[in-house]
Amino acid sequence: MDIQALAKDIPVEGEYSIEGIDFIANGDQYLTFLLGNEQYAVDILAVEEIRGWENPTLIPNSPAFVKGVINLRGIIVPVFDLRMLFDIGEATYSEITVVIVLKVTEGSITRTMGYVVDAVSDVLDAEESDIKKAQDFGGNVPVSFIKGLVNVDDDVVTILNTESLQLTESANG
Repeated sequence: MDIQALAKDIPVEGEYSIEGIDFIANGDQYLTFLLGNEQYAVDILAVEEIRGWENPTLIPNSPAFVKGVINLRGIIVPVFDLRMLFDIGEATYSEITVVIVLKVTEGSITRTMGYVVDAVSDVLDAEESDIKKAQDFGGNVPVSFIKGLVNVDDDVVTILNTESLQLTESANG
């Protein structure tokens, strides 16, 4: 068997598709989700797990956007409701409500936190050049939480800064 001959048959990135699925582009990937009628996204590399909604253990005297804590394989994970944190209408929980668990490491500190969202949508490929800087136009989401905005067809997806989200407990403090 000639390895060089076999190597010539390996598709080049972006050159072929398998059953309608293109090979991953060079851009970053983001997990998109819904909060109300708006689409948001987080860096997919920070996503540790996506869990169905279950009532967490409540924390006494915590702000309303702190739903409580869950036990994730021995790690106590605080759970925040992004809809409540960003003041995007009343939060309702249904069978499509999920908790996106993000894990971010900065230096020697690793933080694992859960965020309640209305529903997970899709995976978005976005080149750095496609992401536009967010302007402070007085929206509900503080600009410090926004990495940028990207156009997807006729919609705008707000890409959240996962590092800033991990500082949520001090944001509304």
